[in-house]
Amino acid sequence: MLYIGVDLGTSAVKLLLMDGEGNIQNIVSKEYDLYFPNPGWSEQNPEDWYTQTMEGLKELLAECDKSQVAGISFGGQMHGLVILDDEDQVIRPAILWNDGRTFEECDYLNHVIGKEKLSEYTANISFTGFTAPKVLWVKNKEPENFAKIRKIMLPKDYIAYKLSGVHCTDVSDASGMLLFDVKNRCWSKEMLEICGICEDQMANIYESYEVVGNVLPEIAEELGIPETVKVVAGAGDNAAAAVGTGTVGDGMCNISLGTSGTIFISSEKFGVDKNNALHAFAHADGHYHLMGCMLSAASCNKWWMDEIIGTKDYAAEQKSIQVLGENHVFFLPYLMGERSPHNNPNARGTFIGMTMDTTRADMTQAVLEGVAFALRDSFEVAKSLGIKIERTKICGGGAKSPLWKKIIANVMNLKVDVIESEEGPALGGAMLAAVGCGEFENVETAAARIVKVIDTVDPEPELVEKYEARYQQFKEIYPVCKPLFEIIH
Repeated sequence: MLYIGVDLGTSAVKLLLMDGEGNIQNIVSKEYDLYFPNPGWSEQNPEDWYTQTMEGLKELLAECDKSQVAGISFGGQMHGLVILDDEDQVIRPAILWNDGRTFEECDYLNHVIGKEKLSEYTANISFTGFTAPKVLWVKNKEPENFAKIRKIMLPKDYIAYKLSGVHCTDVSDASGMLLFDVKNRCWSKEMLEICGICEDQMANIYESYEVVGNVLPEIAEELGIPETVKVVAGAGDNAAAAVGTGTVGDGMCNISLGTSGTIFISSEKFGVDKNNALHAFAHADGHYHLMGCMLSAASCNKWWMDEIIGTKDYAAEQKSIQVLGENHVFFLPYLMGERSPHNNPNARGTFIGMTMDTTRADMTQAVLEGVAFALRDSFEVAKSLGIKIERTKICGGGAKSPLWKKIIANVMNLKVDVIESEEGPALGGAMLAAVGCGEFENVETAAARIVKVIDTVDPEPELVEKYEARYQQFKEIYPVCKPLFEIIH
């Protein structure tokens, strides 16, 4: 049988076709527009997602035996607010994860309602990107739109609704709304009340691998697929990517060096750190995960190479870096502020430690090391909860650099496993579809069968020791700079 994974990203939708053995048959990508109606705002038209998804599906399935298609599932950009009226029509453009308009609402939630209450209700505190502050923003700034709301949905779930006719969401994506009781895997009545909404306005909750329904007859006809094709709930992009990299089950870890950077730790047990420095979310495998998210990771290197040095030959710049663990230059990678673990939008990128003999290579190395040190900040929080990790998968554009992988392995003191397929959320979506259709017993079985490790970078004890000393210096820099960031932002 054949399974479709739909990764609804911020700039494009990526569609992947996989057979029952986990072999990828085809991949298609379709772009859509992103709108910035005001400084700091970020919106998209949900109809564009649907139109491009349907076009992509037709292209994806053009050469295959369509009668073999059994299921479709999703990974998708998290936190976005999609609101529908009584006729299931979109009321206003979707407000996206990277939209910064809700600082007043976040301030209200974190300081008037209080972080302790939020953590008690949802296991998390408020960030501008989350969905609940967006709901409050619509309530405060667009009351006429707020009054029309019949359903509140997330981006990928809007596509699932258009294909199946079911208002659904999954536990991992719902976890990022600040409206969901993560520990008990249900909507938080307290948070709904705070936002002035009721449970009827929320989607039905499913585990990521559960079937929500079949494709609508008109969708089946348009795509030329059987009406028996199952629509499976899917997951938020990070949880879907974790499925696609095999980061499921207890104590598994994945580091993503994309535009942003994440450290994702799967756990059988629910856990929250005392400062809410990490996100505590439900995972697509039926359990839980902790996630540290830094806003600038591989994008720091891109900025340094493209804008400052003025080169596209990243590998050549890294070639001259020969000695690790002895660099006196440090870089704080907070070019867009920071999320985990500092939660400080005013934090800024900072070089410190330059002398007259500092070289271009030292600065380049500092950028790579700064991202690794910042990821370690989140890793230390996870370790404080008693979580023991010995190895991690790695993915994302930055993971193509052998040097960066070596730095990560030694800064974190972890074995770094490189996997065969880099398809992340789209592959994870297809795997969830396969589990939902009964091809695999559960998500862990699917990951064990499909995800293949092709290389491992081992930490070197002497280098680990050197980087330990450097990390202890690095972590003293942010607290000293923090008061300055409040003045210069």
